[in-house]
Amino acid sequence: MIEKSNKNIVVIGGGTGIFSVLTGLKKYFKNITAIITMADDGGSSGILREDFGVLPPGDVRRALIALSNTDNKLLNELFNYRFNEGRGLKGHSFGNLILLALERITKDFEKAIEAAGKILNIQGKIIPVTLDNIKLYAELENGEIIKGERNIDIPKHLPYIPIKKVWLEPKCKINPRARKAILEADYIIIGPGDLYSSIIPNILVKGAKEAIKRSKAKVIYIVNIMTKFGETNKFKASDFFFTLEKYLGKKVVDYLIVNKEKPSEKRLKPYKKENADFVIPDIEKIPKYVKIISGDLIRKKGLLRHDPEKIAKLIYNLVETRGGGVVKRTRL
Repeated sequence: MIEKSNKNIVVIGGGTGIFSVLTGLKKYFKNITAIITMADDGGSSGILREDFGVLPPGDVRRALIALSNTDNKLLNELFNYRFNEGRGLKGHSFGNLILLALERITKDFEKAIEAAGKILNIQGKIIPVTLDNIKLYAELENGEIIKGERNIDIPKHLPYIPIKKVWLEPKCKINPRARKAILEADYIIIGPGDLYSSIIPNILVKGAKEAIKRSKAKVIYIVNIMTKFGETNKFKASDFFFTLEKYLGKKVVDYLIVNKEKPSEKRLKPYKKENADFVIPDIEKIPKYVKIISGDLIRKKGLLRHDPEKIAKLIYNLVETRGGGVVKRTRL
């Protein structure tokens, strides 16, 4: 039986990326806070934002399921159920509709999240990074402006053109509860997730970057296993790191977690159709002020994602041993 750590762990991200991390961490840590991006405007979340003016519930729903401690698997499946037919229902996740209904009942999105958390008996807290209604923008290298997270995530533009920069409109500020959680954290975990559409939007919120820098927490960045066509074409591990550092600031990340095991060609084959590549672990290019932990972090079956048990155990060992497993490499 594992003795759970009392350290305050804050995970920052969105999308499906942090689902595996949160799923694994709840086995090893008592105090987990997930800070979630509010830039999502695609699919069910986008429709609910437009029709009801609610903050996007999709990424919150995923975090709720990840941190759920209920023995009722049917309840988790219910929150994750997506309608495939029906006028007005097609494409919606039932969990998104529950969060919308709870927001209407409580008159408060955060209270709705808390209520949903009680239903699913979650371990930890889920906090929107901002309570402002925001939109993500990107400028490509050719000067073209892309409006909306969905249009960046599923590119309507020529996806071979690199992203030059991203920003949020209108101006927004960090949720005070998110700021408090960051300042009180012992460890802050960033990612994994789509770099420009799930990770960086959190850092772009006014006050978020400043809170991370001010916090005494050690900052851990988990690099993606695969690239994302239209966002991180041909990115290596160092490209992910330096892009994050561009927005977060230098010498903020303390640890970099990198997968070093390349999947079999059989598992990579479906991704080639999506123009997604394995992220090469070029750790020799990472600055010497960052400690690197690498290993085989991919789950054995299914989609090429981080294995919840492997990544959680690695983080637990890091937290409890203060740096165990750090890779030795050539200094730059």
